[in-house]
Amino acid sequence: MRLTLEPIDYLILGLYFAFVLGIGWLLRRRAQSSSDFLTSHRSVPVWITSLAFIAANLGAQEVMGMCASGAKYGLMTAHFYWVGAIPAMIFVGVFMMPFYYGSRARSVPEYLKLRFDEKTRALNALTFAVMTLFSSGISMYALGKLFQLLLGWSFLQSVVLCAAIVLVYTFLGGLTSAIYNEVLQFFLIVLGFAPLSILAVQKAGGWAGMSARLPAVMTHSWRYLGSPAENPMGVEAFGMVAGLGFVLSFGYWCTDFLVVQRAMAANSMSAARRTPLIAAFPKMVMPFIVIVPGIAAAALPHMGVGYTLPLKDGSPDYDLALTTLMTQFYPSGLLGVGLTALMASFMSGMAGNVTAFNTVFTYDLYQSCIRRGAADAHYLLVAKATTVAGVTISIAAAYLAQHYNNIMDVLQLVFSFVNAPLFATFLLGMFWKRTTGHAAFTGLLAGTVAAAVTHGLTLAEGKGGWIVVTHQFPSTMAQN
Repeated sequence: MRLTLEPIDYLILGLYFAFVLGIGWLLRRRAQSSSDFLTSHRSVPVWITSLAFIAANLGAQEVMGMCASGAKYGLMTAHFYWVGAIPAMIFVGVFMMPFYYGSRARSVPEYLKLRFDEKTRALNALTFAVMTLFSSGISMYALGKLFQLLLGWSFLQSVVLCAAIVLVYTFLGGLTSAIYNEVLQFFLIVLGFAPLSILAVQKAGGWAGMSARLPAVMTHSWRYLGSPAENPMGVEAFGMVAGLGFVLSFGYWCTDFLVVQRAMAANSMSAARRTPLIAAFPKMVMPFIVIVPGIAAAALPHMGVGYTLPLKDGSPDYDLALTTLMTQFYPSGLLGVGLTALMASFMSGMAGNVTAFNTVFTYDLYQSCIRRGAADAHYLLVAKATTVAGVTISIAAAYLAQHYNNIMDVLQLVFSFVNAPLFATFLLGMFWKRTTGHAAFTGLLAGTVAAAVTHGLTLAEGKGGWIVVTHQFPSTMAQN
């Protein structure tokens, strides 16, 4: 799978690096205060925030992970978009943004402080900060593994180089630089992966050809959800709708500051509410760009075209489905576009996590718990130092992701620890006046601990765990 890039491929990559660094340099003067650096001073146009809203969710773990899940679970993976995203995006735009934007809170944890108390804010800020570092590390792992496989670079060299580029433009322009770069990255991702979907499906004999070569469960989204035993994900209809469509989905889109921050950067309440609604339209078509190639990757080994998924510990390494397709079908030039799109997806995910991390740490941990009432210049300095620290810690987190054969599995696991109990707390706080700060704190803590205990005491795919509490889960995603 080792590739030799042609000069045109290096030129495309070089131009992309120049653009992202140039955007950071041009926007550096708009980051003169901590508010400018961390929140964009609520000044970004709605079309920019809308594309950034979806691009922040198109990190390397999203693109590579969803393609991997398509190869592992089939068309059922599309539920992560049509069931697990669109309804929640509509809900956050219609119901949640008036709470966030109207409260003038600078972050989701700060909103918890306004509704509940300081300790609830600190607990959520701490768990969210850890989650963003893990998520950023997964993005770094995905791209480091890609460059190691395709270009022969060492894993550490790949990770450090890409992290340095993200650090420079985020350090220069803060959240505004990250948002404008995410718009560029969104178009690159679509341009880089849409041709792969067409070429891979065409090589696999079209949809009819794939359906003939795969088990029927791989090409249907709802038919085999009657029982967990009928599908490779091990989830029934209720688990899909309630577990993914309600808990994980609403927990992510409504409370994850990584995406909410983009809408909160809009220049008006109306723009903030329209941001997730506009973003829902391109989100609907993303399964055709990132999931369908994974299904084709599962069908191609049965066609005698010399394509097969690499193995990891004796089982298919689904994380490499996307990259093996690129090596199979992309010629010079188009390969440069594809690699640049993967680079863009990495930077999109990592920059989104880093900007969310530095905001939460600076406002909700440092200013709130460590040093109050300092000069704004001091908080700006802390924010920039936190940006450097966040990137550095993410490099270490990248090594933890190597223990999974599907990075989307581990990402949803992290979400189930943090976002699911947080969403329950939000619902109670929004719709029940008697919810107290003590209840919110103990509820958040109990929910996170319960998720950790459940993960530790149950088995998924026959690995890990100490004892089986209820039953052995058929897949990591079913456990999530």
